[in-house]
Amino acid sequence: MIASVTGTAQHVGLDRVVVDVHGIGLLVHTPPSVAASCRTGSPVALSTSMVVREDSLTIYGFATAGERDTFELAQTVSGVGPRVALAILSVLSPDELSAAVAAEDIATLTKVPGIGKKGAERIALELRDKLPRVPGAATATGTAVTAGAWQEHVTDALVGLGYSTKQSSDAVAKVADEHGSGDVSSALRAALQVLAR
Repeated sequence: MIASVTGTAQHVGLDRVVVDVHGIGLLVHTPPSVAASCRTGSPVALSTSMVVREDSLTIYGFATAGERDTFELAQTVSGVGPRVALAILSVLSPDELSAAVAAEDIATLTKVPGIGKKGAERIALELRDKLPRVPGAATATGTAVTAGAWQEHVTDALVGLGYSTKQSSDAVAKVADEHGSGDVSSALRAALQVLAR
């Protein structure tokens, strides 16, 4: 199996990079954020996962080993294949996914293209004990972070979901008064409701 690829970016697309490794161009499918960080002609190093099918060998690349491990773990959920797992990491970071699963935040999970309510519930159930706990993420007892820190966590999470920094900051400002305790998960849900209006 190919666990990592290091070489020169020969071509960069929206969600793929061709990496020249000693004269061999390897097509690596990536989340858009990873492809956006690569530049044609520049060195690139990716943690990879190779998916073997009867008629294909496909390489998926990630910025960190943690992202790759999350990609592989997501595929242990029934009904989640490589494309959906890649879509999850295109919308959520590993920490955001862990937080959403720990809080059973179905609304956040259904933001991922290809995941409906039932799929999100299945992901929350099947990954609950497999993903690492994230500091600041709500659990069944509710974990709080300091008043200033939760706003930064929620803003970063919203940006990771595809909202602009301004949209995210405005939404966080609107829910700030109600969430002084710093419950990140409930604040994130409230901010998403604001943005959905």
